[in-house]
Amino acid sequence: MRLGDLEVNRLGFGAMRVCGPQIWGPPADRGNALRVLQRAYELGHNFFDTADSYGPDVSESLIAEALHPYPKDLVIGTKGGLTRPSAPAWERDARPEHLRRAIEGSLRRLRLERIDLYQLHAPDPKVPFAESVGALAELQKAGKIRHVGLSNVDLRELQAARRIVPIVSVQNAYSLERRDSDKVLAACEKDDLAFLPWYPLAAGAALKSSRVKRVAARRSATPAQVCIAWLLARSPVVLPIPGTGDLRHLEDNAAAAALVLSAEDLAALA
Repeated sequence: MRLGDLEVNRLGFGAMRVCGPQIWGPPADRGNALRVLQRAYELGHNFFDTADSYGPDVSESLIAEALHPYPKDLVIGTKGGLTRPSAPAWERDARPEHLRRAIEGSLRRLRLERIDLYQLHAPDPKVPFAESVGALAELQKAGKIRHVGLSNVDLRELQAARRIVPIVSVQNAYSLERRDSDKVLAACEKDDLAFLPWYPLAAGAALKSSRVKRVAARRSATPAQVCIAWLLARSPVVLPIPGTGDLRHLEDNAAAAALVLSAEDLAALA
């Protein structure tokens, strides 16, 4: 599928969980984290999603350590606009001056001169939305960003951003158990924008669903594979980015790309 003028495989990798507990600090086993990132690419995940707030700064640095110099087909998307004052806290800061500092930090940690996809991590209620998006438009003109994306936005915000700068993707919470971004997904499908569902397993809630378990048993698959396959079937613009710090889970998730759900399966999951 396409991210602007870039071609990526339908199943990406979310690099949030290679960090320490609560997405804070370095992983307990750095070698394992590096192997997970390397194996993710080997399994065909040639789109990696990360953010400066993951760690903070840890996920981006690990990606560079594991994979730089990058394979030619690897596309890295990162995000700015959230800060981490402490382990449990996620605070919004989408001031233009913060975003300018954030992108310089991401470029340095990722060892890049230009970021393939830079996403506004979340609108900041203290900052006019147009100012935040406008800052990304300016950074794109300056050659720091190839493509601009959004995260955690509603349909009105997506439409407003597109009047300022071309948008190639939206990353919102979306899963079998959470579908409140259906209107945003429909808009993305209409205009061929990539839709990246975060928490594609609903933080594990979808795995406990009886209907998911029934389909998984019928197809000799895991519940996680069924949930990911459902997302792949939901729309051709959906680019799931399941993340893990566990090699076995990574292998299981990757196998979902080959699981094609039948009409009966999809009806059972509706």
